[in-house]
Amino acid sequence: MSLFISEAHAAGAGAPAGGGMEMFIMLGMFALIFYFMIYRPQAKRVKEHKNLMASMSKGDEVLTGGGLVGKIVKISDDNDYILLALNEANEVTIKKDFVTAVLPKGTLKSL
Repeated sequence: MSLFISEAHAAGAGAPAGGGMEMFIMLGMFALIFYFMIYRPQAKRVKEHKNLMASMSKGDEVLTGGGLVGKIVKISDDNDYILLALNEANEVTIKKDFVTAVLPKGTLKSL
C-alpha cells in the first residue's frame, strides 16, 4: 500500500546531544541584536530629548507633539510646565515633555 508514500525507516542512531554552549552563544547573539537595534537607539533619543528640554529658554520658538507652534513666554521649573504664546491673543500651558523641536528664530513670522 505504499504506492505514493515512501516507508519511513528508523534512524540507526539518535541526533547528537548538543551541549549548552550553542544555547549560550545563541542567547548572547540575541542579546547583542537587542542592544544594538532596540535599546541603544532609544536611549540615544531619550538623552537628546532631555538635552532639548534643558536647553529651552524664554523667547524660543518651539514645535509641540500635537502640532502647535508657538513662542515660550514663561518656563515653570518647579513643575515642568511652559506657557506658549500661539499668537498675540492665545496662550497655552503645556508640559515640557510635549516639545519635540526648538525652531530657528523668525519661524513664526514666516508662517
